Amino acid sequence: DEEEDYMSDLFIKQDVRPGLPMMRRMKETIQKEEKQKEANEKNRQKSIKEEEKERRDLVLKSALGTDNKGFALLQKMGYKSGQALGKSGEGIVEPIPLNIKTGLSGLGHEELKKRKAEEKLENYRQKLHMKKQANEQAADQFRIRFKNKQEERKMEGDLRKSQRACQQLDMQKDIDVPKETWFWLEPEEEDKKDEEDECTSSDISVSEKLHILTAYLREEHFYCIWCGTTYEDSEDLSSNCPGDSAADHD
Repeated sequence: DEEEDYMSDLFIKQDVRPGLPMMRRMKETIQKEEKQKEANEKNRQKSIKEEEKERRDLVLKSALGTDNKGFALLQKMGYKSGQALGKSGEGIVEPIPLNIKTGLSGLGHEELKKRKAEEKLENYRQKLHMKKQANEQAADQFRIRFKNKQEERKMEGDLRKSQRACQQLDMQKDIDVPKETWFWLEPEEEDKKDEEDECTSSDISVSEKLHILTAYLREEHFYCIWCGTTYEDSEDLSSNCPGDSAADHD
């Protein structure tokens, strides 16, 4: 054998990049597989269902001809192709489409599945609605409890203020003993205003005590805790004081 001429044009034109022959062989293999697949598709015999579908689609796409008996009868009665049905042309133009059933499920199965899906969706929506209502109700109850607690704290503060005022006014009139034990604050209660005192542990509620004590201050001392004013007499109190509650003074 003669030695290869490494300076010839044949050798120079060859692509000697590493890995290129392997890539070329892979590409050729893929191309062969695709061609073989196309050949198999062409040679494959169509199933009976596929043939029936192709024939059905071909018939449905084609317009009715004069060989159709129904169409021929319409033409004898004056019907023309593309014209709407009916004496005055108010009927349909295209035939009613066919709904071909190809699956193995029984009649009405698809409607049953659709109805169950709608019921499931409706149940899900109802659950979401009920959950939303429960959250809103819980939020309303929390706001009511919070408001009631704030009002109760305010009422307790007004009661303590009334008790201090009652004690001062009674002592100014040389009254050493309160009319009711809870009309005055106990000495130790001055240092724990945020705690529930002994007078609130009785059967009378805080609101009832506040109402009774307010009436006593107005009748005995002509004093209104809401105005913070001692009036000269009952006539001066009734004419210049708006009322006997915080709401009346708002």
